[in-house]
This record gives sequence, C-alpha cells and structure tokens, in this order.
Amino acid sequence: MTKVIWMSDPHFSTQGPILGHDPVARLTAAVSYVATTHADAKACIISGDLVDVANAENYMRFAELTAPLPMPLLPMVGNHDARAPLCAALPIPDNTMEDFVQYRLDLPEATLLCLDTLYPGHESGMFCNARQAWLSQTLSDTDRPTYLFMHHPPMPLGLPAQDADRLANGETFIDTLIGHTVDHLFIGHVHRPVCGTYKGISYSTMSSILLQAPPPHPSWDWDSFTPPHEAPSLGVLTFSPTGVTLQYENFCAADEGACTP
Repeated sequence: MTKVIWMSDPHFSTQGPILGHDPVARLTAAVSYVATTHADAKACIISGDLVDVANAENYMRFAELTAPLPMPLLPMVGNHDARAPLCAALPIPDNTMEDFVQYRLDLPEATLLCLDTLYPGHESGMFCNARQAWLSQTLSDTDRPTYLFMHHPPMPLGLPAQDADRLANGETFIDTLIGHTVDHLFIGHVHRPVCGTYKGISYSTMSSILLQAPPPHPSWDWDSFTPPHEAPSLGVLTFSPTGVTLQYENFCAADEGACTP
C-alpha cells in the first residue's frame, strides 16, 4: 500500500491574518503534523490556492515553510495562483505539461493525474483543449486505476456560493471522462468536505488548511461570509490494489492559539 498526503487551499500570505486566521501558523502546523505523523508518505499533493496573492514573496516563503516535509511536494494551481511564480519557487515534476502545471504520478497501485484548472483573471476554472488533449491521451495510454486531482469542481456540489465558481466547462469535462478508467476525483476550492457521485463518477472535496466555508444551511453569500469555528484538516490517502481510502485528519484545533508555531 502507498500513502499520499492531500492538502488544499492554504491561501498562504506573509501579510498577516486572513479573516482572523494566521496562514503561517496553519501551514507550519500542517507541515509539522505530517512530518511527525506521516513521514512514510510517498508524496504530499496540495490542490491549489497555495497562496492568497500570487507574488514571488509569498511563493518563496511558502517554499521555505514546506521544506521540512519529508516527502516530495506536488503543487497544483488554483484561482489564486499564477503559474510563473509558482514554478519559479517550487519543485515541479519533470513530466509536467508545457505551459501548464499538469502532470502524472505513477504509484505501484495506481496512476494519479494532477490537473491544471486555472482560468487567469477568473474565480471559476477552465479546462482548455490543450489540457483536455493531454488528459484524454494519458487516460487512453493506461489501463491502471487512475485518480484525478483538480482544484475546481466540474459538477455542482449543493454549495450555492461555491457552485457559482466551479469549472466553467465542467459538463464537457465530465462527459469526456465517461468510458475511461477514472476511479475517483479529488477536488479542492470549496473549503468544505463533500463526497458523492455525478454521472457515475465518484468524488471527494477537501477542507482548507487555513479556514473553512460554512455549510449551505442556513444560506449565506460572500457578502455575509464568516468562517465557521471549525478545525482545519488534511487528507491521508492510502492506495492499495483494491482501491483507496481517505481519512480526514485535524492537525490542530479550531482555536488559532492551538496552531501557533
């Protein structure tokens, strides 16, 4: 069996707290927890929105704080990211697609595909023809169990505020997966754990390393958004010849003081 750590949406910033949450403290706590508890993991995937503002300073400091991870870091892009400064500061796999942060990781039990859904200048995502061609070819070239990681959800999740900013061409994306061996989608962006199936494809989303989004009831919008008092969590994925398990683990308490480095 092979273990992989899954984090999402750290929204790292050197400029102090974001909505009352300290991105330095939260990222440091997550890295320390993984290094102490899951040092045997094969890799650590962070599925987008690595930083809150995509500048060189934030990415360089992010790289410094994640350097203690005892396994390779696999960064992905979200709507808050920019490809050039991310690639300048962080290690990118050798098989990364040209012009995009999109690549594959082959485990003994499965293939993991980390997709680039960035749509520059937009909160929503986009999966263009070039990225789609890479994905279709990669899926056609393998008959192994295959798991996709992406920032933007391609389907509605029953989260009205977040659903408005999902993958813009999500229906087309999902339709192209049908007929291929795609065992599960792992999705970021929404800052809340949700799982289900859509057109026969199963998916899970991940909480944020920094702050969470409220549940959809009672209803809320971005003008009234206030992070709930919930502990941040990360995912521990265990891949085996028969499938995968996902454990959501809290790495510190909801109270900010509990995450002080």
